[in-house]
Parts: sequence; C-alpha cells; structure tokens
Amino acid sequence: MTSPIVKLTGVAGRQLEVPTGLFINNEFVPAKNGSTLETLNPSTGEVLATISAAEQEDVDIAVASAKKAYEEVWSKFPGQQRRVLLLKLADLIERDAEDFATLEALDGGILYNDSKNMNVPYTVECLRYFAGWADKIDGKSMRIPLGMAYTKREPIGVCAAIVPWNSPLMITAWKVAPCLAVGNVLVLKTAELTPLYGLKLATLIKETGFPPGVVNILTGFGKTAGQALAEHMDVDKLAFTGSGAVGRGIMIAAAKSNLKKITLELGGKGATIIFDDADLDNAVFWATLGITVNNGQICVAGSRVYVQAGIYDKFIEAFRTNSTKVKVGDPLLGDTTKGPLVSTAQKDRVVAHIQKGLSEGATLLHGGENAGASGNFVNNTAFLGVTEDMSIMKEEIFGPVASIAKFSTEEEVIGLANNTVYGLSNAVFTDDISRAHRDVSTNVPFGGVKQSGFGRDMGEDALDGWTDLKSIKVNILPAQKPKL
Repeated sequence: MTSPIVKLTGVAGRQLEVPTGLFINNEFVPAKNGSTLETLNPSTGEVLATISAAEQEDVDIAVASAKKAYEEVWSKFPGQQRRVLLLKLADLIERDAEDFATLEALDGGILYNDSKNMNVPYTVECLRYFAGWADKIDGKSMRIPLGMAYTKREPIGVCAAIVPWNSPLMITAWKVAPCLAVGNVLVLKTAELTPLYGLKLATLIKETGFPPGVVNILTGFGKTAGQALAEHMDVDKLAFTGSGAVGRGIMIAAAKSNLKKITLELGGKGATIIFDDADLDNAVFWATLGITVNNGQICVAGSRVYVQAGIYDKFIEAFRTNSTKVKVGDPLLGDTTKGPLVSTAQKDRVVAHIQKGLSEGATLLHGGENAGASGNFVNNTAFLGVTEDMSIMKEEIFGPVASIAKFSTEEEVIGLANNTVYGLSNAVFTDDISRAHRDVSTNVPFGGVKQSGFGRDMGEDALDGWTDLKSIKVNILPAQKPKL
C-alpha cells in the first residue's frame, strides 16, 4: 500500500510534490497502525501536510530492512561504488536546490535565500567531501616483538540518526555522508517539526540508485520513533543532535539495551568576545549575525557577547542599529530578512526567557516583544546589565536573544567565556592574532565538550564515530628444533 502525495506551493507559485509515507526499503508506505502527524507553516500556523508517524512496529520493519541490506548487499559494495552513489546524490540535491529551500522555508521558517545559498551548498559539499573518503578508509601498521601488527577501520553495521529541526538538510548530510561512505546502512528519523525535506530527500535516495534498505527515512515523534531507535537491539550506533535532556535519555536507553555506540551534539551557550583593537564595523556585523541568523535557532549562536570597556559604548549603539534593521515576513520572499521561529512552543519558550531576564534585573536594549500579529515571530532582543548568575547567561535560549556584558582584561574574559556547562563554539574579534590563538582553538571537525556532547561531525575525525577499529597481530614464532 503506497502513501498519498501532498502538493505544496513555493516561490513565485512554484509547485512541488512530496510523498507523505515512511520511506522503508525504497518505498513510501503508511504507518502500520495509521498514525499521522501534522506539520505546520510557522509563518501562518496553517497545516501544510498530514504525514505518517512511525511507531515501534514501523521502526522494527525499517531496522530489519537495513540489517538485510547491510548483510546481503551493502557490505559487499566496494568503496568506489559507494563514492559514485554519494556523488550522484550530491548532484541531485544541487539540481533540486530550489525545492529543498522551499521546504525548509515552508515548515522550518528558514529564509529561502539562506537555505538555497548556504544550507543546500553545504549539504552538497559535505556529501562530495565524504564521497572522497569512501575508498580511503585505511589503518596503520606497527612493529611488535616477533612480528607485526596492523589496524583496519570497519563499518559498524546498522546505524541510526535522529536529526533536529533547525538546519535539517545540512545536519542530515553530516550523518548520512560519513555513515554511508564507510559502508554502514542508516535509519534516519527527521524532526517532527520539519519532516518535509526528509521525504523529498528520500525520493532522491531512490533516484540515485541506492539499494533498498540502505537508507530508510522515518517521520514521527521523538518519544515513540526516536525512543524505539535508541532502545533497539539491532541498532549498533546512534547519532543524535538536539537537546541535552533527550541526549541523556538516549544514553540511558543505549545502556539498557545493547550498549550501542553513541555520538551526541547537544547545543551550547557561545561567547562572542570583542576586544578594543577589533574592527568595530566587522565585529558588529558578525556579532549581530551570530545571534540573529535563523532567529538564533542554532547551537553555535553567540548569545553571550563580551565587549571590552574601551569600545563598549560605540559597540552598543551600532549593535542596536544593526539588530533592529530587519524586514519581518514570509521566509519565501526574497526581501524578508527575519522569518518566524519554528513553532508556537518555541516562540513561547523564547518569550518566557525574555520575561525571566527582565524579572532578574537585566536591562532591555531592544526587542522583547512579538513581531507581527500572527505567526511565530519574535523581535531581535538584547539585554544589558547582565550578571553571570542570570538564566539568560546560563541557559540555551535558542532564539534571537543576546546578553551583552563589559569586560576589562583578557584574563577576565577568558574566565567569563569558560563559565558555562557547555563547550561548543566561541568567537574572538581582535587584530592580535596571538591573542586569538590563546583564547580559542579552532578545528574543521565540529562537536562539543562538557554538556555540549561528544563525537565529531565533518572532517576526517568524523569517520571515527562511524567505524570500529580492529587490531590484527601477525606473530612470526621461532622454529622449533626437532628433538633427536
């Protein structure tokens, strides 16, 4: 039984069709018990589509399909063929960039231009990068007494990924690309708030020519489909990007089931540090972008802004001007610079944080209220007079809310920046390159420490999370002399 198609309207009346079923074994099928979920347009609150919602039985079927594909087909695919398929998938996503940008705008509130010019190209580049690794997964050789030893990287087998709603296509690529490149199969669960891109991606998985079961894509709720993946005895590895609370739950489920390998990216509370010697205009531009891009709904948002005393007053005035110079509206429109938050619940959460900041004694620089009569719009907001014990300085808000504090010395601001349970991303603005390197170490792989999680996305280091290391010893034993 196949699932119905939903028709959607995008930029300039562009029409596109998206399946509404679960993508299992290269087919779109309804949930076994008929469960569904509604995905809403965050700009209007209107229902965009009703799609299937996976339950335990559907997860079992998807995992069984993946396991069969791994054992019978995919584990025998040479790296060169995996590379060809990943490169073809990248080409198809690039071809359909407008469709993906439309879908991220419609059900995620992401600006169409941001998605088309940033999220989609990054997705394509990620797939092409890891395609290059598909036939280069090598080990090391070592000398040992009486022989030699070597290591080899092997695929884990059946993997799962649970991805968030804030940059869904790009973060999906961070999981799909290395997972498939090294020879694993994948069951992917999309976020319930932004499932449409995943269904479109599934059509391209099939068009690319991946064997049935190599990639299964499930739409559904975290508390059912996500939990079922975390607890599943046949899932050997699970990658998760999302909240700390859910990440902890996944670790508990893994411990209680089969001790599956886990990688977690759990958000942050980034610091933006601006020294007196920084280029003011440049610092203002990037500090504004760091907390307003995608409405601050990114894990690397620079929500704590520390400005050195000598430049503080000038920065505040310029930051306020830059942050309030926006055009609120439909994210599909080219002249819109500020779209909605992803959902009513997220809007309420951000507003609650703003109200708590006011009640704790912070001074409002600008914003703090709804932007528009309808939809999930909240104005860009900034606080002054903040202290380290305030909730807006400690908790991840995931919204366009900046807290700005003054500092005097380098030693002081390093302590302030590190005064957080998170450890994901910081930014430093200075003309002194030696100071920048003292304060922050930047690497291409992306991931966190402390309560921001563990494991890495992107870069060669990401491959470690999708492989197991096997050691082989070859002992050359001395010949035994025959006894006479």
